[in-house]
Amino acid sequence: MDKGVAHFQRGASFTSTLVGLIVAGIFFSVGFKLYSPYWQHAAINSIVKTASEDPDELSKSLRELRRDLDKKLLINQVELPEKDSLKIRLEEGVIYFDLVYQVQVPMFYNVDALVKFEEHYEAVKP
Repeated sequence: MDKGVAHFQRGASFTSTLVGLIVAGIFFSVGFKLYSPYWQHAAINSIVKTASEDPDELSKSLRELRRDLDKKLLINQVELPEKDSLKIRLEEGVIYFDLVYQVQVPMFYNVDALVKFEEHYEAVKP
């Protein structure tokens, strides 16, 4: 071994480790803040999709169908951001379910994230 050459250990410095932790923290923070709107949308979407595939539900009037969907949303402890986020219409024997809304999530200081959801289902009225 050559005694005249200094050997240095190589690895991550304190500064690069700190920067890496800060970046990871920001990603985790954003993920945690966006989890709730996506989880709620998954629950709402599941309820609407199930109703659009259930012949018993589809045989009801639009008013009864809407009331049943509102009850299911209440039972699952989720709510639509606005009443008109879910539109149900009947045209020529086909029931259309249009689930369109957006959620504004505060991120940091004056920065917000806008999450948009858009789902469409069709079902033939029995």
